[in-house]
Amino acid sequence: MFSKFSRKIAVDLGTANSVVFVVGRGIILNEPTVVAVSIDDNHVVAVGAQAKEMLGRTPVNITASHPLRSGVIADYVVTEAMLRYFLGKASKGSVFFKPEVMLSVPVGVTSVEARAVSDAALSAGAKSAYLIPEPLAAAIGAKIPIAQASGSMIVNSGGGTTEVAMISLGGIVVSHSVRVAGNSLDEAIISYLRHNFGLLVGERTAEEIKIKIGSAVVLEPEMNLEVKGRDSISGLPKTMTVTSTEITRALETPLLEITHGIKAVLEKTPPELASDVIDKGMILSGGTALLRGFNKLLTQVTGVPVHVADDPLLCVVKGAAIALENLEVFRKSVTRR
Repeated sequence: MFSKFSRKIAVDLGTANSVVFVVGRGIILNEPTVVAVSIDDNHVVAVGAQAKEMLGRTPVNITASHPLRSGVIADYVVTEAMLRYFLGKASKGSVFFKPEVMLSVPVGVTSVEARAVSDAALSAGAKSAYLIPEPLAAAIGAKIPIAQASGSMIVNSGGGTTEVAMISLGGIVVSHSVRVAGNSLDEAIISYLRHNFGLLVGERTAEEIKIKIGSAVVLEPEMNLEVKGRDSISGLPKTMTVTSTEITRALETPLLEITHGIKAVLEKTPPELASDVIDKGMILSGGTALLRGFNKLLTQVTGVPVHVADDPLLCVVKGAAIALENLEVFRKSVTRR
């Protein structure tokens, strides 16, 4: 039997990775948001890490894809199947398990996009579905004292979106969502290598390059990585060495878009709250927070100190779980569907 604490589940339904937190048990799943589907009968073949291994390697009758784009549902049926898989993992296969589920959504989603997320959760077996804005969940998970009458700024940059918010008295005062984040950085690397070196690489290789030698600022000393791909002219396999400086150059445009989003929030922030942020700095969370030098770049551009949160990848799901446990406290910021 499940304890009374195990019927509450928080889900960070991310574009790149999804994390599931069961209240009373902790994180039980942290896997890529990838689903492999059989084209013949629309049957889900694999979910998560197993499906990600299939990206770019599937036979003609199977397609592996990300069911979310820029933080919102691109394929409802596949997203529902994925949520059913997640809830099944959390319930250990119990058919009697009807959990309350808290899901994070980008702050800029439309009501239609938000309803699609909650409807998918309910169809997947949830008893009730709550939605919380990602930056607020990230702030709670990063242990920012959001209830205070002072400004706290959070920049949550994941796979599909970068959410920027100024928070005070438990609510979002100013926010901005940029549909540019980790996946955009991968795409920029793919494009740069194709245009400058005639090297064709896939999503997984681009992500590996970003993690191993990617940086928002020029690194000293420079790092190198041997990259394997396909020559765009001959079509034959090709291997070349790429430097961290070249990857920094490749990432300039998407990172510039993110900084514009951060500036947009700072420009709209009331002076009293802006002075709080200058004193305290802004907090960086999400997977893109792990990019080398990202906090340094933001400090250079905004003049505001930038601190990377502890466990930046888990801030959103931990914050969503805390909000689910304390619904009365966060009721004004949470939507029930």
